[in-house]
Amino acid sequence: MDTILASLPYLLEPSILIAAMIGVTWGILGGAMPGISPSITMALLLPFTYTMEPTAAIVLLASTYIGAEYGGSVPAILIRTPGTNAAAATVLDGYEMNKQGKAGLALGISLYSGFIGSMIGLALLMLLSKPLAGVALAFTPPAYFALGILGLSVIATLSGDSLVKGLIAALLGLMVATVGTDPVTGSNRFTFGSSDLLGGIEPVMIMVGLFAMSELLAQASKRDDINKIRSRPKIEFPGRHLAKRLIRPQLLGAGIGSFEGVMPGAGGTIASFMSYNEARRWSSKPDEFGKGSPEGIAAPETANNAVAETALVPLLSFGIPGSNSTAILLGGFLIHGLQPGPMLFQRSADVISGLYAGLFVAIVGMVVMGLAMLPICIWMVNRPRPYLNAFILALILSGIYSIHGSLFDVGIMLTAGLVGFFMRILRFPFLPTVLGLVLGYLVESNFRRSLVLSGDDYTVFTNDWISLGLLTVAALFIAGSIIKRAAAAWRRDERAAFSEGSEG
Repeated sequence: MDTILASLPYLLEPSILIAAMIGVTWGILGGAMPGISPSITMALLLPFTYTMEPTAAIVLLASTYIGAEYGGSVPAILIRTPGTNAAAATVLDGYEMNKQGKAGLALGISLYSGFIGSMIGLALLMLLSKPLAGVALAFTPPAYFALGILGLSVIATLSGDSLVKGLIAALLGLMVATVGTDPVTGSNRFTFGSSDLLGGIEPVMIMVGLFAMSELLAQASKRDDINKIRSRPKIEFPGRHLAKRLIRPQLLGAGIGSFEGVMPGAGGTIASFMSYNEARRWSSKPDEFGKGSPEGIAAPETANNAVAETALVPLLSFGIPGSNSTAILLGGFLIHGLQPGPMLFQRSADVISGLYAGLFVAIVGMVVMGLAMLPICIWMVNRPRPYLNAFILALILSGIYSIHGSLFDVGIMLTAGLVGFFMRILRFPFLPTVLGLVLGYLVESNFRRSLVLSGDDYTVFTNDWISLGLLTVAALFIAGSIIKRAAAAWRRDERAAFSEGSEG
């Protein structure tokens, strides 16, 4: 309570208000641009903070982070292009709702859920910062490996009708994740002599290619449908009945997102996919997922927005940046002579209080700016398909090129788009590929580090209680999914046999 009271006076500080609103607006725009990650969006503002007052500078960068995490859902819903890695899980049901003429409702659910996730994350950041940060210090390389395996266990649920196709798709993502520099020895692998591959392949290039470019290729093979269902250029928040239905996935998303946010290196992507999977597992209408389920938007959006706040816990309490975005924020602290850690709460309590107030303003500002900007976005996607596709293609190409200023990156994205087009034809799911791509480095690097530290003793993964617990949960997830599939197949066979008997 003292923390909240100490932050209240800063809510009326003009510099805090202005910095928060500018930051969240810039963040939404940056997150909505494919290829412009939250960290890049923040880095572009970093030079402007040199002459700013410390508290306002930190609020500007942190508010940008919040806006960018939300902004990634806008293109995910409207043009099937995840603006950020964490928005990849939103694509599946968000774009389906858009195709049904419900873009306004989908964006409203995203904004509503993002607000709830952000507020819960901020409350945990303010009230439970030090206790939650202690959990992060308990995570060792074996525990991070087990966390990655837990994330990969979701593949069994996201594989659609064929588990084999899901596993093949996941292996494709894991293979791409191995390109670049070896995380332990530092040697080059699968670079084929190209210096452009030394740093590996950015996940956003593959995701934009799989989701957006393949969609453009698929649409190019179809005739323009003049009877296409168009969305009204208006944001629609869920009504009382739907809001009640969304409570469970939002709570799941907030819980998983808060836990993942505290873990350095985990991030919003794992939280989004885990939340999506658990929301479907506990939903009363699991068959709607992948076909435009509101719960399929609420869960991942609540999760990745909760991560944006709770990711600051290890940064503020121990000076540990858990992601590229928090590393940029750490740079902002250091520029102004502030060293995050336990002493920061004593020496610069005013900065912490101002940051909390600024984050609250940014979360409210996210709703205000969303209501102002999203109707324009809906109007744009209702334009005739040839014009819209040309705009999307230009947006994709410019966004990918801007990452490193390299045409090689554009070539990777186009190749991924072509692969995604054939995956569509062969009915391979995309999400396992994305999971394998995102979690590949986390799993491999921590697996090998664990073996180095233990002298190649594989019992290191069972001796660590956190690792053992996570691996057990992953095994239960996989076993449950296999049993569920087997039961569904048995029921189909029973119905088929009954139908044949009735006809006879």
